[in-house]
Amino acid sequence: MKAPLPESLRPAELDGFVGQLHIRGQMEALLAGRRHLPSLLLFGPPGCGKSTLALLLARSTGKKMLRLSAPEAGIQQLRRQLAGVEILVLDELHRFSKAQQDFFLPILESGEMTMIATTTENPSFSVTRQLLSRLHVLKLKPLGRGELVHLARRGADKLGVSFPEEVFEFLAALANGDARALLNLVEYVSGLPEEQRTLEGVQKVMPEIVARHDKDGDSHYELASAMIKSIRGSDPDAALYYLACLLEGGEDPRFICRRLILSASEDVGLADSHALTMAVSCQQAVEFVGMPEGYIPLSETVVYLALAPKSNSAYAAYHNVTREIKNNGMQPVPLHLRNAVTKMQKQWGYGKDYQYPHNFPGAWVDQEYLPETVLARRYYQAKDQGEEPRLNAWHRRHRRNVQN
Repeated sequence: MKAPLPESLRPAELDGFVGQLHIRGQMEALLAGRRHLPSLLLFGPPGCGKSTLALLLARSTGKKMLRLSAPEAGIQQLRRQLAGVEILVLDELHRFSKAQQDFFLPILESGEMTMIATTTENPSFSVTRQLLSRLHVLKLKPLGRGELVHLARRGADKLGVSFPEEVFEFLAALANGDARALLNLVEYVSGLPEEQRTLEGVQKVMPEIVARHDKDGDSHYELASAMIKSIRGSDPDAALYYLACLLEGGEDPRFICRRLILSASEDVGLADSHALTMAVSCQQAVEFVGMPEGYIPLSETVVYLALAPKSNSAYAAYHNVTREIKNNGMQPVPLHLRNAVTKMQKQWGYGKDYQYPHNFPGAWVDQEYLPETVLARRYYQAKDQGEEPRLNAWHRRHRRNVQN
């Protein structure tokens, strides 16, 4: 059976390896000292060359090797498979259970086997702390546009076909840093009639490409973070772009709604008192209408939050309070604010001299509410943004009257 293009184009020497120039020196050093290869974890997005590099390193040792990928077999079968193996190439380490990861610990400690593992997920969260401490981590990057174009040309040459340069550029853009996806696209286009291998022809017949988005990996958080930072920076175009990346990548819209509710509270805050209401309404609308139409209220909310005036004063005030408590502990509630539920509590002075604001003009009375030791503290610092000055005007007016 004919091997797929990504497999048939996998290089056997480092000279044929494309990308990862930032660790090229480390790769060369590892190959030079191949007889004493340390256990490694190659971490990076799909299609960046992790498995290729792992196989290059493993084969360079000349030792007996085995390649495994997220086995369904139990630990007993693992033990039988590893008999006599000196180099283990372990694909998708994050998919191995904790028990399976722990299984490798004594083997690595004894030095009887070297492991070269790969993962697309942040190893700080997907690999046990004990196993991670025994692995040298190399972080790989997505391939750049130029590297992908170079690889696409190599794939076309391998298949004995030719494309216009603009087609190579188009396929490289669609691949989004993923060499495997790129070569699959090259193989697909190579099967088209020659007259259709133009940019216009390829665009017409190309199957729908969904942006790669690992909902359990780093891109899940990177895209969400970029959307929120774009809202915070009042850039509706960027915020919409990242929203679309999340939705087209299959993200759960409920996750997006949660982030928008938090952004409405943290970043817009008191500058626009309608922002939180809108974000919560968006969540209810998405639940009610479902997807794909849910993108409509999501888009409206993202644009609204991006255009709204910004104030993080309430968010910052809460952190000021928590810092106070952390540094000085929780102070006792003043006696006049405590409810006197029992006769003894009344004798202790609970509730004494408490003044009910609604009994006074304007529902306000000059009265202290903070514990005595922190009376001078001011945790909330108002900002001159949006509606916040209006919300503070009433409060400031009363405080000025007291000071006068």
